[in-house]
Amino acid sequence: MNRTAKQTQRLTTSAVMLALAMVLAMVCALIPFLNLPFGGGFTVASMLPIVIISYMYGMKWGFFSAAIYSVIQIVMDLYLGKGSTLIALFMPNSEDYMGLGAAIAILIIDYLVAYTLLGFGGAFRKVIKNKTLALALGVVLALSLRYLAHIVSGYIFYGAWAEWFFSQDNFYAIGGWILEKFSGNTLALIYSIFYNGLYMIPEIVITTVAALIVGRLPVIKKADAE
Repeated sequence: MNRTAKQTQRLTTSAVMLALAMVLAMVCALIPFLNLPFGGGFTVASMLPIVIISYMYGMKWGFFSAAIYSVIQIVMDLYLGKGSTLIALFMPNSEDYMGLGAAIAILIIDYLVAYTLLGFGGAFRKVIKNKTLALALGVVLALSLRYLAHIVSGYIFYGAWAEWFFSQDNFYAIGGWILEKFSGNTLALIYSIFYNGLYMIPEIVITTVAALIVGRLPVIKKADAE
């Protein structure tokens, strides 16, 4: 296959993967119990197609595709109404308003940075001989880094909600213990890890399992990263 044909194939495959990721995310966004009330929600392996792009065509192209997906995610959330919280961050008369600087920082960390980190999905492509395992580990790394981005954002901007969150009836057993043992910045950090873990940990597990299945497909196993 000549260079032009390879580039065309890469563009076509990436476009299909981006579209698939968008469809999976949209379907899951319409299922209420998959989404948390204050932002975030887990999907059925919607990020796997983005990881696969990085796995098949290398991390440089993977980061580029993931960055595009981060913008798509913003637009999609706004279109589906999930972005009401995001919009509120920029409205001075809203209870969620923390200032323009904070709003921009949240947008950058929770969307542009968090989703662009999915480009790390191809990190193990040339390191591990078992290609299915390489894809699965790429998923764990990429999604864990996304989780970390959300933890940072939650700790900085939403830590003030920690005491209220852990005092809710749903978390009475563990919440009471946490409130007794921790306070201040430590409590804020635990809150961010806990809250974001509610959707990111299931997301990591589901997507890793999906990667172990999809990674056995010949088209994935024979992919040559560039």
